[in-house]
Amino acid sequence: MTAFSTSETASSNPLIPPSDSRQRVSQFLQDMQDRICEGLAQADGVGQFQEDSWEREEGGGGRSRVIREGGVFEQGGVNFSEVWGKDLPPSILVQRPEAAGHGFYATGTSMVLHPHNPYIPTVHLNYRYFEAGPVWWFGGGIDLTPYYPFVEDVIHFHSTLKQACDAHHPEYYPTFKLWCDEYFYLKHRQETRGVGGIFFDYQDNRGNLYHGPDAKGLAAQHSQQVGDVGERTWEQLFAFIQSCGNAFLPAYLPIIERRRSQEYGDRERNFQLYRRGRYVEFNLVYDRGTIFGLQTNGRTESILMSLPPLVRWEYGYQPEPNTPEAQLYETFLKPQDWLNWTPPTSEV
Repeated sequence: MTAFSTSETASSNPLIPPSDSRQRVSQFLQDMQDRICEGLAQADGVGQFQEDSWEREEGGGGRSRVIREGGVFEQGGVNFSEVWGKDLPPSILVQRPEAAGHGFYATGTSMVLHPHNPYIPTVHLNYRYFEAGPVWWFGGGIDLTPYYPFVEDVIHFHSTLKQACDAHHPEYYPTFKLWCDEYFYLKHRQETRGVGGIFFDYQDNRGNLYHGPDAKGLAAQHSQQVGDVGERTWEQLFAFIQSCGNAFLPAYLPIIERRRSQEYGDRERNFQLYRRGRYVEFNLVYDRGTIFGLQTNGRTESILMSLPPLVRWEYGYQPEPNTPEAQLYETFLKPQDWLNWTPPTSEV
């Protein structure tokens, strides 16, 4: 595949992309897809990823890899895509109107895994890169959606992400953690999708870290307190993305190993299927990656591979008091400072 090209990147200015930016990011994201699939297949022990390569008529394509009915994973996908074209999707122009009139290039690796065992959390990852004329940015994140949470797993997940962030800037983790809590929030349910992680977007050479829609939210407030972090080069941000991508397996695989043999019954399975409904609601109503993919005529099967294979809704569900299900709602579906967390006195 030959990417749509522009002349704006051919410069030695470190604040704008180098001439080979697209090839370098694309190669890293494909390599990351390879490493993640290899690590997950090894952890699963039974299932193997099946790959579909696809092409987009307007320009670009990708590799979709899906694992089904494995030893750990009921269904999961790890996708790579790169697309280009002349018509920018509305979701981009709303955020960066200065990109209007330019051709665009976008590439990313995204993943959602739905395990069989309700004690193993669902996990989501997406890292991406975008160029359109003078506009470029990196974005992405990773978040954890447990059904029966164990605080030691949540702390391990967040501490691994913090370590990756801290290698590049001490304010990345606290800002992007708050942004994640804000982004993966179901407004119509008034609950977070899970226990969060990190999320960021529009990271370029501008000095402020938060570029989200809620100017009065906690992420924006924290970013304002941090202030201008100075100009960050393309190379610095690319290095940060690489650290984030490489942190996935160390963050998630230990959780699988702790929980994979934990026995469960119909009660836990039915609750898992019910809570998976929240995942469907978020991805179809709020998820910007889903919206972008559909607006750019991406491959529908790949875009919607994030949806769980089985799910249920129950009218007016309320968890029984003093149960693990109630604890999920009372504690784990509310933003927490997980790295300084102490259990509430009423915890069961």
